[in-house]
Amino acid sequence: MNEYSYMEALRSALRDEMLRDQDVFVMGEDIGIYGGAFGVTQGLLERFGKDRVINTPISEGGFTGVAVGAALTGSRPVVEIMFMDFVGLIMDQLVNQASKLRYVLGPQAKCPLVVRVACGAGRCYGPTHSQTLESWLAHIPGLKVVAPSTPSDADGLLRAAIRDDNPVVFIEHKLLYGEKGPVASPGGEPMPLGEARVVQEGDDVTVVAWSWMLAEAEKAAAELEEQDISVDLVDLRSLSPIDHETVVDSVKHTGRLLIVEEGYRTAGMSGEIAMRVFEQAFDYLEAPPRRLATPDIPIPASPILEKAAVPNTAAIVASVKDLMAYQG
Repeated sequence: MNEYSYMEALRSALRDEMLRDQDVFVMGEDIGIYGGAFGVTQGLLERFGKDRVINTPISEGGFTGVAVGAALTGSRPVVEIMFMDFVGLIMDQLVNQASKLRYVLGPQAKCPLVVRVACGAGRCYGPTHSQTLESWLAHIPGLKVVAPSTPSDADGLLRAAIRDDNPVVFIEHKLLYGEKGPVASPGGEPMPLGEARVVQEGDDVTVVAWSWMLAEAEKAAAELEEQDISVDLVDLRSLSPIDHETVVDSVKHTGRLLIVEEGYRTAGMSGEIAMRVFEQAFDYLEAPPRRLATPDIPIPASPILEKAAVPNTAAIVASVKDLMAYQG
């Protein structure tokens, strides 16, 4: 095991997959000499050349459409979209093309496309560069959506996404890029898509989180442990498909559930997860499931307002304590 940053783990996985399979190539804005908006593709142009590291014009819809066509003809493109906020520019390619092809054409077609997007607040980039919009994408049949929270998962899930014959949206939180952790690389193995990870076991309350919210939840769990509240912490990792079984099993054990997401509260992922728990574990609940999310406002550019808007460790601790105090 080697220690890598989240960004280094992504780069290592891309490099290894490009070495393993000549059909894998990357494309996007400023991914060549500049190395991508957050540095993930640094060094790949020198190693693989401009035919496999393709700098594109500022036309997300255009080059994502090119990638869908390339995937149909046997290539395995990995597209970088600088900010998740720009995913609206490629929705036709994802929603009406890539996600539908195998349903419409069956075994005649595969669409092994990966779209990497950087999401999230924390850098004061303002309302059009700081959003977390995963619930848009998880709503679409035919799209797989993953959001790793550790360097090890970033490595293993990106390898799996590239090898998958279906389109995968790969969500990377900006604040995670510098986070370090152990990674079984080079030559790591892909991780199965659609499996949650139990980060720590506990008896009092289930907390479900993913991406950067997992880091906040881990700190909250440590604080709560000092107050004799034991947290069963689940890292969802995959948002489509969701590993509902792991979540439901945890809630059956603890009787309480808090879901933490950085996406907007209305029509967010937390509502879907909570409803599944109602359907499958209602009789085990000792309190109504709670969800902690970003309120339905544009993400502020002001550091103070941005910090106030997005869920954090203190808010998680307070929500868990409220759950524990619930008397029915």
